[in-house]
Amino acid sequence: MKYVILILVGYLIGTIPCSYLVGKFMGNIDVRKHGSGNAGATNVLRTVGKKAALIALIGDVLKGVIPAIIGNIILGMDGAVLCAIFAVIGHCYPVTLGFKGGKGVATAGGMIIGTNPIVALILFTYMFILIRVTKFVSLASITAAIIYPIIFWFLYDSTIVRVGSIFLGLLIVYKHRENIIRLIKKEESKTTLFDK
Repeated sequence: MKYVILILVGYLIGTIPCSYLVGKFMGNIDVRKHGSGNAGATNVLRTVGKKAALIALIGDVLKGVIPAIIGNIILGMDGAVLCAIFAVIGHCYPVTLGFKGGKGVATAGGMIIGTNPIVALILFTYMFILIRVTKFVSLASITAAIIYPIIFWFLYDSTIVRVGSIFLGLLIVYKHRENIIRLIKKEESKTTLFDK
């Protein structure tokens, strides 16, 4: 019953449409109909601006941190990972937006912060450097999604943590499948994050 509760709580927290709400209140737009069409902080940056994107990013990250904390209190590390993974699923496929959500990177990042802040710091540093050098948020997100489960595999001797981490990494890569095609074709949009 505790596992079921964590799954439901995680999913429901994940369905809070932070980027959509920020787009509506700060830009008076539906971000799903502009830019990349993705309901995530990167698209908020493209369509509404840096301030709005920061607020959306914080909201999406908290959607991963809070379930991780709740899960940890109830069932330890297994509970933290399980609850937060379903928050990422809720973010990617929210019932509140007709199952059309974001790509899960910020919420997954929140999960990693809530379960292992040191690994989160390493991955965020890696992503920041890669984005700064290449200007591709998608490339940083995809490669971090591949690196993360490998690190967790060696750190934790838990089936739920290991399988959950692999699932989460694959989910994020899958959600970036169109970005991967554009990267290969050299048609991917570069971020304006570091523009003056």
